[in-house]
Amino acid sequence: MPRRYAVAGTGSRGRSYVSAIIDAHPEEAQLVALLDPNPGRLAFYQKYVQELGGTRLPQYGADQLEQMVKEQSVDRVVVTSPDYTHASVVSRLLRAGADVIVEKPLTIDADGTRQIVDAMNESGKSVVVTFNYRYSPRNSALRRLIQDGEIGTVTSVEFQWVLDTRHGADYFRRWHREKRFSGGLLVHKASHHFDLVNWWIASSPTRVFASGGLSFYGSENAAARGLGQRPERGTVDGSAGDPWLLDLRTDDVDRQLYWDSEQYDGYRRDQDVFGPGITIEDNLAVIAEYANGARLSYSLNAHSPWEGYRVSVNGTEGRAELEVVERAAVIDDRVDPSYPAERVVAGEVRSDGERLVLHKHWASAVEVEIPRGEGGHGGGDQLIYADLFKGPGNDPLGRAADVHDGVRAVAVGIAANQSLATGTAITITDLDLGGWS
Repeated sequence: MPRRYAVAGTGSRGRSYVSAIIDAHPEEAQLVALLDPNPGRLAFYQKYVQELGGTRLPQYGADQLEQMVKEQSVDRVVVTSPDYTHASVVSRLLRAGADVIVEKPLTIDADGTRQIVDAMNESGKSVVVTFNYRYSPRNSALRRLIQDGEIGTVTSVEFQWVLDTRHGADYFRRWHREKRFSGGLLVHKASHHFDLVNWWIASSPTRVFASGGLSFYGSENAAARGLGQRPERGTVDGSAGDPWLLDLRTDDVDRQLYWDSEQYDGYRRDQDVFGPGITIEDNLAVIAEYANGARLSYSLNAHSPWEGYRVSVNGTEGRAELEVVERAAVIDDRVDPSYPAERVVAGEVRSDGERLVLHKHWASAVEVEIPRGEGGHGGGDQLIYADLFKGPGNDPLGRAADVHDGVRAVAVGIAANQSLATGTAITITDLDLGGWS
């Protein structure tokens, strides 16, 4: 019999899980309920489920979580609600008797990690964190290369990630722009990246130092560059001719999920990226030490003209280099928050693509073949959904992530945020993250 699933959080991210359950995994999973505090988004999902061939589902508000698990005999809940709700929602679900699949990040602060781990230990239920970038063929290829000992013992990692002015800017329009809701990009976005490092080198971070700030977005930076008076938001004030503004009415899904649903909770999805009230950083640098003696040098920029990442892993026998260009340029001025965008313009100098190079000591560099991936997150989404709903089976790469992986991933960001606040290096064990190992 298929396990009985519910989805908690009916924003944009939850749609892919609904589709995976109904379309790709009906033999393993049955969607039986939806939960969200916003009736407009619930109505959109109800329609979406029926368009996929599903039946009309019971709907629940945020205060009916335990009731939903009991009434619908829910086995497992997919949590795609905003980051700041994860600790409460996940711990309540566990204590109500359901297993949990939670979108990264696990939570945004040390209190949240303790809350979730305590609830898991008390309930005996399980938590899976969806680090879909582990499943991207290019990232799996790097893991395999390191795991096979091709570069010897890892000594250091250099990791640069750039978000472009389409994708990166979007974090400064929505709830992510306030650190109290998202933990900043060091937690919300970079937990993906820190998890990759933890997994690639099979070790845990021990000490972190960070530097960063809001250098491009926000009202003060806009005023310093002489941008003049800015509209408060894109939809109400109009976005014609301004690539930084988002009009929710130009996309049917955005209109229904956010513009039409704003009347219920007042959430504004289209705030100006150069407006006031932004408390997260857009330029960040992190140094992290690991239990195995390796060191990480990491940087994140959220206003790049192209999107992708470069990672180099140094070892006692050589070096592995992975370069990924996910979007070579943002040329048109049509703001489209979808990722990846429908229209990608590749220039002559830089083009979309990926390359993994192995360079051993006393030898010429060689290119390592990367299996072809299809779909979101570099081909990782379809693979992780198969693991989630069918079970991971025997995976020599160990891609399935549990709650301890989730804690280790947010540990770097939580420590880095504290380092930003204090100007000092932070020892992770001092944070008392709960379940830390």
